Amino acid sequence: MYSVLRNLLFSLDAERSHDLSLKFLQASQHNLLKRLYAQSLPDKPVEIFGLRFKNPLGLAAGLDKNGECIDAFAAMGFGFIEVGTVTPRPQPGNEKPRLFRLPESAAIINRMGFNNKGVDYLVERVRDAEYQGVLGINIGKNKTTAEENALDDYLICLDKVYAHAGYVTINISSPNTPGLRNLQYGEALDSLLRGLKQAQQRLSDQHGRYVPILVKIAPDLKDEEIVDIARSLTQAGMDGVIATNTTLDRSKVTGQPHAEEAGGLSGSPLTQASLLVTQKLSKALDGAMPIVGVGGIDSAVTAKARIAAGSPLIQIYSSLIYQGPKLIREIVEAL
Repeated sequence: MYSVLRNLLFSLDAERSHDLSLKFLQASQHNLLKRLYAQSLPDKPVEIFGLRFKNPLGLAAGLDKNGECIDAFAAMGFGFIEVGTVTPRPQPGNEKPRLFRLPESAAIINRMGFNNKGVDYLVERVRDAEYQGVLGINIGKNKTTAEENALDDYLICLDKVYAHAGYVTINISSPNTPGLRNLQYGEALDSLLRGLKQAQQRLSDQHGRYVPILVKIAPDLKDEEIVDIARSLTQAGMDGVIATNTTLDRSKVTGQPHAEEAGGLSGSPLTQASLLVTQKLSKALDGAMPIVGVGGIDSAVTAKARIAAGSPLIQIYSSLIYQGPKLIREIVEAL
């Protein structure tokens, strides 16, 4: 059934089909229509970050930016769900068109630019959700916030989502917000992490509950940069790292329609690069914190390989667009 639906959706502009899909999921998640995508999967529990995940496969951030379809994605069988990226203030994102399919490679290029309805709206949607599993909330900075003031935006979001999140992800690796990736390096990273750790300790005391903070990194990192980031994360006492975000590299899609569009490339072309970063990061961290693997996981085989590389939890996004909920079943049953 999904292959028929996909053909219809792929006949439309990529962002229009994305919006229509989310509207359907939002409208159907609390009625009988959810039977069209709901599936019962075996429990494959994993305990990490002091949390119990129903299974190791999660939904990556970016698909449900505003937290409007949490219960729909839960019905599909994900072991955890990550919503966002959300910013302190609503923002429209970059000009359209800004989302492109590369079906020859089962890939997507996006330059959405953190389009979202703001953190207050997301928190209301999280409160409305019936989902009782692990929910990650991915936070970022507004485009108009100066790079040197980025910490302020992250702290605003952290304060507002803390009580509602199973974990919080700090997105400093999207290529679509000017200057954001600069926060992955040196003193800029160390300063950001110090401020976040202090806020986490304060909020933990305030709420009587410790919420882990994870940092999401890019795949376009040199080996020495991976080592430096691992050192910074460890010294700051971060709880985990998500590897990886989308890539700027186009070597795997050269010559394909839309391949030269600006933005981050995701999907199957990212499989090997993200796997390598995970392996190198796992070695650099040496068990200091868990890794969540994401990027090009498109089958049970690539899912198992990513877990073997050192990420006991994994996430998908683009492959779900191309293959539908059956991929969730395929991966979970194989793990």
